[in-house]
This record gives sequence, structure tokens and C-alpha cells, in this order.
Amino acid sequence: MNIIHSMEPLPRLVDSALASRLRVMPAVVLTGARQTGKSTLVETMVPGRRHYRSLDDFDVRDAARRDPEALLGGKDPLTLDEVQREPGLMTDVKRAIDRDRRPGRFLLTGSANLLLMRQVSESLAGRASYLTLWPMTRREQLGRASAGRWDAILDTPEEQWRDLLMADDAPREDWQALALRGGFPTPALQLATRSDRAIWFDGYVRTYLERDLQDLAAISALPDFRRLMQATCLRLGGILNQTELARDTGLPQPTVHRWLNLLETSYQLIRLPAYAVNRTKRLIKSPRLFWSDTGLALHLGGTGPTGAHLENLVMHDLIAWRDARIDRVELAYWRTTLGEEVDFVIEAGGRLLPIELKSTTRPRLTDCAHLRTFRQEYGRKARAGLLLHAGPATEWLAPDVLAVPWWRVL
Repeated sequence: MNIIHSMEPLPRLVDSALASRLRVMPAVVLTGARQTGKSTLVETMVPGRRHYRSLDDFDVRDAARRDPEALLGGKDPLTLDEVQREPGLMTDVKRAIDRDRRPGRFLLTGSANLLLMRQVSESLAGRASYLTLWPMTRREQLGRASAGRWDAILDTPEEQWRDLLMADDAPREDWQALALRGGFPTPALQLATRSDRAIWFDGYVRTYLERDLQDLAAISALPDFRRLMQATCLRLGGILNQTELARDTGLPQPTVHRWLNLLETSYQLIRLPAYAVNRTKRLIKSPRLFWSDTGLALHLGGTGPTGAHLENLVMHDLIAWRDARIDRVELAYWRTTLGEEVDFVIEAGGRLLPIELKSTTRPRLTDCAHLRTFRQEYGRKARAGLLLHAGPATEWLAPDVLAVPWWRVL
């Protein structure tokens, strides 16, 4: 796939969801990691007449402290970017909404989830809707404002899946190249070489450690925190074992626990829970660890792409799709104490869709074993399984398992 070198902002997956929420709620809160494109989205892509103010601007921040009513007043809707810079402003936003509950009055963005959401939960309960902007999906990078074909797969009978996915016109590409560039708009769209992206990722990590992280918690041992980040990136797709992680990093386990929470809070780390409904087997309950952006994870880990990074690409696409939906779906993985495992399980509409990832170009019937075990375990509740792989063929490997190239889905 050719990288899009464009200065024009591309449409995003959350565009329609954001517009829908602004038509209904007095406030919409858009959160996500730094550099996912929140400011670009709210400044240039939100329809209608809106005033835009960023609390990264010292004068705006000063006005928020000295005269919040003047900042928040006026008849036109207002966008406040980086509101975590002045969390006390949330009380004033609440008062303004209580005086005038017109839909779309306030669009608030912020990168630091912990600070932002604590203030929002206390001040804007019942007054706000929430969206998360993740790094760009592959289809967003193609200019399609979408995630993978998950909605179409869920809405289509299994016997039509092959025709549905064969008709998709998304271009084939090397998953390793996609993993290396990740989904942050600048390295994904504008930087063509790995060395250029390394410079950008290094600056990103420094900004995160020295600015965003200090907004969340006072951490003086930044080298130790970066070592934990690296250790986590080297365990992509693995099951979380905090004792092992503490031992390997030389950190106290309570510190590891707290710092993992900070990584998740700031949208760097993703914990995928285990599917908890147990029928006859003993199941593993600890979460699996993923990173929000494979390009950043590879930079921190200092390795090349592996099968775990292909799994991480699918995890990122699934979570971006899930968080842009109105109707909630649940994402999980499934693993028994005997080692039987399904990489992802989508629970939607009372049904289960099991998904397995293989980086091979020639999937075999044996690759279906755990998907078939899962289906036997959950009976009619489980739909046919999907086996995503790196080869060209779309075929039924078994009557209940469709093997399909990953790029026909993502």
C-alpha cells in the first residue's frame, strides 16, 4: 500500500459518531493519546460554527482561571482543546450547561484520561457523551474513515462471508510494514523511512514522559518507567504476570501495578480481558497485554515485527471500531489451563465470534483446532470462526472456519 503523503486531514472513524453526539448532548468529551489527531479533528472537521480555544495557549489558560464565565459565555458552541491543563474548569462548564442545555454547546478534548475523566465524572454526569480517538486504523490511512469489516461480518450469514470478503477492494499490503509505521498520523502518513519515524517516536516518548506523565502522577524515576514500557512492549500479546514483570525490571510489584495503570490511563497500554463465561473448562482469567500503536511498541522494544504485532494490529482495529459504536460490543480472548486459546472473541447480540491470527501464508487445518474447540464449547452461541492469515487465499478450511487474508478484513 502506498503511504498517503497529504497535508489535508483525512476523515476519521469517529466523525459520524462525534456529529451524532453533538446533536444530542450538551457536551461531548473526546479523549485519546497525544498525537492521535484530536486537535485536527475538532478544529477542522467538526461541522457548524464553533469557537475553538486550546488550553495549551497560556492566555486561554489564564482566562480559564481568572474569568471562566467570559471564556465559556457566548451563544456559539465552544471547543475546548486539552482541557486537562485546567481541570478545575469542569465545574464552570457544569454551571454553564445547567443554565443552557442546548445540544453541542461544548466539545472538550484531552489526552490525560485520569485527570480528565475524574473531573468529568464528578462535574458532567448526565451532561456529556464520551468518545476515544485511537491511532488511525489501516482503512483510515486509506482515506475510508472506517475500521475493519467487523460490522459487515456480524450482520452477514456465515455462508456469505467468503463472497462478502472477496468483494472487498482494500489493497493487499505487507502487515510488517503496517506494524512498523503504526497509526499516529505523522509517522503513518508523512514519514517514509524507519529512521525518520524513529526520530518522531523518540520525541513522542520524551514528551509523554516529561509532560503527559507528569500531569497524571509525579514520577521522578523516569528511566525506570521507560524500562517498564520497554519490558511491556516486549511482551505484546502475552498474559499479564505482574510478579514476573517486577522481577525482570527490578521494580517493586506495587510500583509495577501503579505504572501499568498509568500506561492504560494515558491510552498507551491495552488490557484485553479473558472471556469469563465458563461452561466445562478451567479458564485463564488474567488479561493479555497490547499496545495502542505498534509503531511505538516496536520503537520502544527495539525489535522487528513478529506474529504478536500482527495480533496487536487486529487488537487496535477492534478497539477503535468498538469505541466508535453506539451499540456496545465486548472484546475478549479465550484460553484454558490446557493451553487451548482463541486470540479474540467478539460478543455482540448474544452471539460469539471467535478469531484466530496466524502470520503464516499457508494456513492448515491444524490451525483451526482451537477455534473448533471453542465452538464445541459454546455450541449455538458461537458463530463460525475466522482464521486471519498473511497469505492470499480465502477458503473454508473446515465447515465452520473461514481462512481469510488479514487485509481483506482490516
